[in-house]
Amino acid sequence: MFPTSQKPCQPSKPKRGRHASKVACNGNPNPRNRRDILIGLGGLYGATTLSGNSTGSAFGAPVSPPDPTNCVPPLLPGENDVNCCPPSPIVDFEFPSHKRLRHRRPAQWVDDDYLNKYKEAVRLMRALPLDDPRNFMQQAKIHCAYCHNGYRQKGFPDHNLQVHGNWLFAPFHRWYLYFHERILGSLIGDPTFALPFWNWDNPPGMAMPAIYTDENSPLYDPFRNALHQPPVIVDLANEANILDPSKQIVNNEITMFRHVVIEGISPSLFLGKPYYAGCEPNNPGAGSLEKGPHNNVHRWTGDPTQPHRIDMGYLAWAARDPIFFAHHSNVDRIWNIWKTIPGGFRRDFNDDDWLESSFLFYDENKNLVRVKIKDCLDSRKLGYDYEYVDDTPWLNVRPRPKYAVPLPLPFPLPQPLPFPLTLNSIQRTTVKRPKKEESWSEVEKAEVLVMEVEYDMTEDVKFDVFINDQGDDEIGPEDSEFAGSFMTLAHSHGHQSKRTTTSLRLAITDLLKDLHALDDESIAVTLAPRYGNKPVTIKGIKIKLVPLVEYVNV
Repeated sequence: MFPTSQKPCQPSKPKRGRHASKVACNGNPNPRNRRDILIGLGGLYGATTLSGNSTGSAFGAPVSPPDPTNCVPPLLPGENDVNCCPPSPIVDFEFPSHKRLRHRRPAQWVDDDYLNKYKEAVRLMRALPLDDPRNFMQQAKIHCAYCHNGYRQKGFPDHNLQVHGNWLFAPFHRWYLYFHERILGSLIGDPTFALPFWNWDNPPGMAMPAIYTDENSPLYDPFRNALHQPPVIVDLANEANILDPSKQIVNNEITMFRHVVIEGISPSLFLGKPYYAGCEPNNPGAGSLEKGPHNNVHRWTGDPTQPHRIDMGYLAWAARDPIFFAHHSNVDRIWNIWKTIPGGFRRDFNDDDWLESSFLFYDENKNLVRVKIKDCLDSRKLGYDYEYVDDTPWLNVRPRPKYAVPLPLPFPLPQPLPFPLTLNSIQRTTVKRPKKEESWSEVEKAEVLVMEVEYDMTEDVKFDVFINDQGDDEIGPEDSEFAGSFMTLAHSHGHQSKRTTTSLRLAITDLLKDLHALDDESIAVTLAPRYGNKPVTIKGIKIKLVPLVEYVNV
């Protein structure tokens, strides 16, 4: 059962033509006029700011771009004087005029001419003066400021601004790569230049791209896992097992199917939970795109001999490695692919609070540009697209039950565990399923396993979740009994509590069908910690029957 003292962050009021009901994010039944609230946010809606009292009446609204003059230098390990904060002034984004699309290619397919251009562009970017916002390290600091709580929400100085763990994740990084790519192209005088993508979802591209491993290249970073150099196959499930390459490829394909097809049946489950201006926490819940392949490739690439597995393994430093941009280019590509998969409700949010949320980035002319999420939803409109990869096998590879089915459990269902629960060993509990409704349909609704998780942000944390696993701890990502994982990267800030609470949500309707458990009143849920030296607290577990179109409330 969930504690009643913490109210979820929700939008402010109903919007015409939207599916979900809306209430004040602090539960106030009598919100003030919405226009007054929006004007007070500054940025898009005006320059006046609201009180910073985080306990007062704060209502959901789009996240405004941060105030660059109110950026807090983050405290990073060994570099307490790092400043990720940009100067001003600010201009509004205008769509580019382009005669032809820039095509991002798989990194394993690039030719020598392209590679020479790419290396020269990064070399020139690294050679820019350190106070130039286009400088490579200054570009890396943009990610640092947004992902490491360097900014406060505009109008709410007691609230951090965070682009991870919520629905800002995918659009923020799309904009980030867009401007980085344009700067690179401008430095070599080639407006058609496009970043490559690390094609880790496709067998020929699953190894670390060789173009990033030359120690004499500006694309090289010394802080990578020495055991994961090519031709080692990436582990998209981050199970830390050494597998035969062919076995690892199969596991990766099944893992992609799980994160994108099974779990990604609605915008909230795939892109992340809503995050509104003036609302806490800043980590309401990552979508399967972020918590799955995104987080796992980051950690797999980072150097385990360094604190926090820098560079790629630590969010504040990740963009110091040029491979970051190839990794996120593929994350961005998977977002495009997701919208083409039939079934579920695989569409971008149509909530104005998401569409109107905005960020600040530097362009190739050193302008600080204000952008909105609604302007980045079509990558072709931004002037780029992805080269077609003929082989995307994971779209048709699904996990199978480890055991012959139907197979009765060899033991009674475990006793329900008391919550909150400190997870320092394998734990099993029984969770009741919601009663079926007469109108229940898999097309309209899905069962989602929901957990409230408290963890320490200064450490990488992972635990796996199994359903009806027969008491066998050797369940793997290739098995239907494997429901998914909770996995976070080290992420902390010197000005906030090191422990935070978020939600893990796993769509389980398909799994229950595969396990012949759709008629069961309860299921067995197993939690298996994998790594993390500081305790994880599970505050509650339940199953929700979620209407897919009412995605804001998922």
